[in-house]
Amino acid sequence: MSLWTRITEALSALAAGQSLSEVFDTLRAPPERTVAFAIAVIALGAKMAKADGQVTRDEVTAFREVFQIAAEDEAGAARVFDLARTDIAGYQDYAARIQKMFANDPQTLCDLMEGLFHIAMADGFYHPGENEFLEEVSRIFGQTPQQFQALRARFVPDAPRDPYTVLGVSPDMPRDEIRKHWRKLVRETHPDSMMARGVPEEAVRLAEKRMIDINRAWDEISGCSGHAARHV
Repeated sequence: MSLWTRITEALSALAAGQSLSEVFDTLRAPPERTVAFAIAVIALGAKMAKADGQVTRDEVTAFREVFQIAAEDEAGAARVFDLARTDIAGYQDYAARIQKMFANDPQTLCDLMEGLFHIAMADGFYHPGENEFLEEVSRIFGQTPQQFQALRARFVPDAPRDPYTVLGVSPDMPRDEIRKHWRKLVRETHPDSMMARGVPEEAVRLAEKRMIDINRAWDEISGCSGHAARHV
């Protein structure tokens, strides 16, 4: 059974009168959490599409990159996206329910934010409405302003970007403390660690960019390059 078939089956409960929160309550454990992760990104991504007033081909392509949608599943994926986009619930409600579901797993909420930034930047333009949307979702998810700025610095080309912002640290922190923080990020981002905490493959693929970004930031801070700077 494909991911999209499982998503469609899960959302069919909405037509039977269940609320989104009730549907999410049935998706708390693996492998159903993979479905929940996908629904969360799609639901918020669909809401975010309204922020800049249109759904572009690039944004649809971005969904395909994140979820690797097979040709036979495209119709089902489009149905899920349209269902979330036209739902009367506001995005704040979606975000609050998702935060509640993953309250004990803040790293997955970070994974979700990365997926949303990936979709927002798919057309090469960061709309002010998208920034407002993402900043509010980040707040609802319980992220700090520094965490949001780190994500923005990594994904938005014209955003203020320095290696300290990318790592979420301060320039006046001792070098050893920055190194400890970088090592922590590397461990958390390693595919083995992510799979161990049961995240879906889609999140692992998104984390590949995160690993590149945090290693590049540490290289810039440490003044080193290559494997010598990345010895964890």
